[in-house]
Amino acid sequence: MQIKVKGEFTLRQIRAALVEQLLLIEDKYAVRYSLDATLYIRPTNGYGDDVAPRHANGEIVEKIYCDGPYRSAADMYQI
Repeated sequence: MQIKVKGEFTLRQIRAALVEQLLLIEDKYAVRYSLDATLYIRPTNGYGDDVAPRHANGEIVEKIYCDGPYRSAADMYQI
């Protein structure tokens, strides 16, 4: 499945749109799990011009890897 958010928005607005669509997918299509997810963003300066985020050493940030949401130690214990 693919979710597209068209137009230029703040990351906060994109986050809200994605949450709305994920809730819709859960409710309308009964999807409860996903094996992987990839999000592509195209950073801009707010005027439609592309920008390139950089590491402290000047290298362009192209990918960020994530192992999923934070899980507390309490989640590891079964009662």
